[in-house]
Amino acid sequence: MRIRLVAATAAAAGALTALTALTAAPAQAAEYNSALKIGGVQYDAPGRDSNNCRTGNTDEEYLKIKNYSRSTTVNLKGYVVKDAAGNKFTFTASHTLQPGDYVKLRGGNGTDSDTNNVVYRDNCNFMWNNDKDTIYVYKPSGSRADVHSYTKSGSDKDGNGYITFHG
Repeated sequence: MRIRLVAATAAAAGALTALTALTAAPAQAAEYNSALKIGGVQYDAPGRDSNNCRTGNTDEEYLKIKNYSRSTTVNLKGYVVKDAAGNKFTFTASHTLQPGDYVKLRGGNGTDSDTNNVVYRDNCNFMWNNDKDTIYVYKPSGSRADVHSYTKSGSDKDGNGYITFHG
């Protein structure tokens, strides 16, 4: 993952947003018009849940967001991630995902890292419920990029607290 602040990326993102608006599909299919999708979620952090900022395990809870495009670079600045209860995280910095690249949006505090493809929410509260939840990703324009729901008993076949949505 490369983090850049370049005008060309902003212009390309704007052009992609305009193109998406011109080719809008029905609301139920809108998630499939986006190169950016939820790859998976570690909704139940390993160990006993503790949201203590120094000794807790909220950084073990994460959402994997991937750019599934073969040719389009996506800047995450302005993208919003929400859960069913309305908890949200907004990417406020430019995080550029090349085609095929991903980022793990982790709970807790830490240093965003290109090498480790990670962005921290800088919030020590858990975001994803351990029993069930719905995850929404919205484009900077406000349109939906992707959405997935899960249940611990129905979605997590091996019971490890991680669910893969897209390959």
